[in-house]
Amino acid sequence: MRKMEQYDDYITARRLELPVPGGSSTITLRVNEVEHQHAAPATETLAQYLRNRPGLTGLKTGCGEGECGACTVLIDDQPVNSCLVLAFQVEGRRITTIEGLESADGTLSALQQAFIDHGAVQCGYCIPGMVIASEGLLRRNPTPDDTEIRRALAGNICRCTGFLNIIKAVKSVASANARAVPE
Repeated sequence: MRKMEQYDDYITARRLELPVPGGSSTITLRVNEVEHQHAAPATETLAQYLRNRPGLTGLKTGCGEGECGACTVLIDDQPVNSCLVLAFQVEGRRITTIEGLESADGTLSALQQAFIDHGAVQCGYCIPGMVIASEGLLRRNPTPDDTEIRRALAGNICRCTGFLNIIKAVKSVASANARAVPE
């Protein structure tokens, strides 16, 4: 399964047509609808950039190898492990972190609230990645079934809650989406 997940990350990067590494330079990234311009070395990962430059620490760095999913962000609505992408590769792309899901007044998104309501949060370390991976799924398919939810979360590891309450939280949002669609 590990090799398959790495292959999936590679395919996602190729589908997004990310450039190959170059020299150090100033880059401009659009993160959560706000432009951030900072000098960054060519070797700085997107996870490092987001945590250190604009200070978006909701994103967690776990394994640094794309295995745990704690650093998942959306790049053009596609979930990607930000520890596997260099910051300069996503210049001009739309990046969404966990901080970008709440409204301007600080109200949590329906998905974030569902995680709380269903007891899907314990230590909280994996939760930003879980929520972002789920958000990516719900943007692609607002009414996923159990198999699609499990597949979308397959690249994320949680050692505290297990996945049952996390899946319940995502299903509750999917059910609300299904009720909102007129027949």
